[in-house]
Amino acid sequence: MVTNITNFGRSGLSDWLIQRVSAVVLALYAVFMVGYLLFHPDLDYATWNGLFAQTWMRIFSLLAFVSLAAHAWIGLWTVVTDYIKPTGIRFTVQIAIILAIFIFLVWGVQVLWGA
Repeated sequence: MVTNITNFGRSGLSDWLIQRVSAVVLALYAVFMVGYLLFHPDLDYATWNGLFAQTWMRIFSLLAFVSLAAHAWIGLWTVVTDYIKPTGIRFTVQIAIILAIFIFLVWGVQVLWGA
């Protein structure tokens, strides 16, 4: 039995499920945002700020950020493991991807929930 040390013990089924659920969340968020922009043609800062001041919108946005991070990680992990064969290079690239996704996620949370 061959095991891959860089997949952190996940199964293909869990990756598939995370990809599908995160894609649905991101699609719902995108449809909502496009609809909101279409129904508010004279959008100004006060209206936009009012939308994101609501707790439900912050939670929905946070869910979208986490979904984007999970979706990106699984997609990029798949591409990297398919195309980068040397273990050291693959591991380095995966660490760089993890750090980038983590930084973007923390930054998004800070913008969303910060002062």
